[in-house]
Amino acid sequence: MRTKQQYGALVEQWIAAALPRLSSDCTRLHAGDTAAQYSDDVAGMEGFIRLLWGLFPLMSGGVTPVWQETFLTGIRHGCNPQHPGYWGDVGDNDQRCVEMAAFGLGLALHSPLWSQLTHSEQDNLVSWLSQSADVSVPDNNWHFFPVLIQVGLKCVGREYDMAVIDRHLDAIEPFWLGNGWYCDGKGKPRDYYISSGFHFYSLLYSHFMQDVDPKRCLRYRQRAQQFAHDYLYYFTADGEGIPFGRSLTYRFVQVAFWSAVAFTGLDVLTPGIVKGLILRHLDNWQKQPFITADGLFSIGYAYPNLIMAEDYNSPGSPYWGLKAMLILALPDDSAFWQAECEPLPELADIHPIPEAGQIIVHSNDNHHAWMVMSGQFDKNNFVNFEQKYCKFAYSSRFGFTLERGRYGLAHAAVDSMLLFCKGDDYYRGRRECDSVAVDHNWVRSDWRPWAEVLVTSWLIPVENGHVRVHRVVTPYALSCVEGGFAANHHQQTRLMQDAMTVTVETSSDYSRIVNLGGERQTLTVTTPPNSNLLYAAPAIIPCLSAQMEAGTHWLACFVSADPGSVPAMPERLIFDVPTQQLTVNEQSLTLV
Repeated sequence: MRTKQQYGALVEQWIAAALPRLSSDCTRLHAGDTAAQYSDDVAGMEGFIRLLWGLFPLMSGGVTPVWQETFLTGIRHGCNPQHPGYWGDVGDNDQRCVEMAAFGLGLALHSPLWSQLTHSEQDNLVSWLSQSADVSVPDNNWHFFPVLIQVGLKCVGREYDMAVIDRHLDAIEPFWLGNGWYCDGKGKPRDYYISSGFHFYSLLYSHFMQDVDPKRCLRYRQRAQQFAHDYLYYFTADGEGIPFGRSLTYRFVQVAFWSAVAFTGLDVLTPGIVKGLILRHLDNWQKQPFITADGLFSIGYAYPNLIMAEDYNSPGSPYWGLKAMLILALPDDSAFWQAECEPLPELADIHPIPEAGQIIVHSNDNHHAWMVMSGQFDKNNFVNFEQKYCKFAYSSRFGFTLERGRYGLAHAAVDSMLLFCKGDDYYRGRRECDSVAVDHNWVRSDWRPWAEVLVTSWLIPVENGHVRVHRVVTPYALSCVEGGFAANHHQQTRLMQDAMTVTVETSSDYSRIVNLGGERQTLTVTTPPNSNLLYAAPAIIPCLSAQMEAGTHWLACFVSADPGSVPAMPERLIFDVPTQQLTVNEQSLTLV
């Protein structure tokens, strides 16, 4: 697929599949029977409106679906306080405020749906949206939602309030970290909300508000240009992204930033490179079984999987991925649609991002991208937080596994983690860090599985993998298990295990862990099915285990996983405990 018409037809197909699940008054989508933390009534509204993230660009780009009247009916009824299907008054921290932002985009794009409403129906929509100006929102990316609504009102010539815009955008400034990066609230994680939230929305703002707020618009565009040079590294030559963090059920929202780059004409990469990034990613998703038999988007990632869902994921939530389809609003003769897809530009094998606490690594001719992570923390304690943010590494090829229970190693999601146990089969790993440091050579973190046990971990990318070194200071005896990347157990073809190394080979790749220091034994752990984000089969994880007495202990290992066959180890790979010096081939690094 390469043409605008092909991707437009795909979006039409996705939206059409949802139409039979709309309520009789067309105001709500009933996409399933699972629940979110807000009411089913609000969840139904969310599902209907999230479809508009695809429909507004589609129609603005020149397509008139045969079922457009269905959405006009839903908008007429949902915004009418006298209709039983009214979407309701908006309060503080209200999910409705999130969904209103889609209308901000639709109005800014001058979607034909707006022009087909009568003047009184337009007034109802404006009145409903305008409630967002007076409510409080969480101190994170939500600040953009009232702003986008004001932008939309301005674009259709309705009264808008610059004071509302200033209040919310000023509130976002403390989240700025520099070099293209925000955090999602002060001290909060740096994840896909930075690309699909902060930069996506700020690029839209810079596009539509240039005439009244040029300085801020320029600042946003400059920040997005900085960010783009890091964000390139999140994608492989085949279009896969690196799954980590929350809200992964939005799937191809991972390229919403690139769609905003294309739509706003941001001068950062050639149109062909941007087009290649977006279309390879979308094409890769079409190979995944995430769409149900009746054509609806499922909760999950590569396949339907409620285990990975957050509390705010309703059955209609995944349609936020349609933000990536902003490219459909571009005209057929735009530079984007006229360009040929270009491959990724030349990338460094190892790319540190200190502001995000990450080092991104590309291997196997850019067919595999993975990151070593500092560990992040959020007091909101999102579901499976440790597995989504605190593992040592995340991979486009191997995904990660989710915890299935507190008791027993098989359920504990040991891949890319060091887990400790007091002998009772309940395991703890890295969660909140006391301190974190990132430089060009390593990521270091201090963390405590228990208050009185201190672990310092160094993660060092090297040729074909990474080295992990841990200093463990404990006042009592502990056992620990450390895992490499998780491989698909159903595709396993060979297991090679000796006193120092465990290697799992599958039909398409391998995963290996090698002990470099500390008295440890080798083992494998097989997880329950539906634990890994990328495949439903059980995973097999190569591991190292140790028993520790009270005192200070040093552990070191080499972890490697890639598509293809198992490569040779680096010729010289030594960790010397007395000097804390790591030697890789002819290079030495002292850990501090």
